[in-house]
Amino acid sequence: MQKLYKEGETFDRLNADEPLLKGEYENCSFLNSDLSNQDLSGFVFIDCQFRECNLSLAKLNQTSFRDVQFLNCKLLGLQFSTCNSLGVSFSFTKCVLDHSSFFRIKIKKTSFHNCQLHETDFTEADLTGSVFDSCDLKDAVFENTLLEKVDFRTAANYSFDPERNYIKKARFSANGVIGLLDKYDISIEP
Repeated sequence: MQKLYKEGETFDRLNADEPLLKGEYENCSFLNSDLSNQDLSGFVFIDCQFRECNLSLAKLNQTSFRDVQFLNCKLLGLQFSTCNSLGVSFSFTKCVLDHSSFFRIKIKKTSFHNCQLHETDFTEADLTGSVFDSCDLKDAVFENTLLEKVDFRTAANYSFDPERNYIKKARFSANGVIGLLDKYDISIEP
């Protein structure tokens, strides 16, 4: 059976009544679509853009994301850790990624701009050179995470133990450094 291949197409207002067909999508745009709870396992997305879509709780087993942009998307509870790790690369702008997991995934130089990442799991991930620009990292988990050269200067509400993560040459604002001292349960006053 021949695998579905779509190139350069725009998909607008998809929902559960018309689920996305399994296949490879290259240089495609997905607009205003509700793909929440759908099984996207084994799908391939290359140079695609998701704009104002809801992919919350979608299944991503061996899903391939290569140079994919998510803009104004709701991505609650996604297990990016189950994606196909070969060539994985994406960027997120104005997205809500609460309760998602990037456990053990290698996503160097990933851009997160104006995103909400409450209780997102970055345990053992490789985020080398990534940027958290104006992101809210409330209760995000960083444990044995490679954070070399990561830019946290405009991020807020992060808290992690620098002794349990690799943070060489990571960048922080003076106010944000407080989040690195939380484990000591000390009071810092201006």
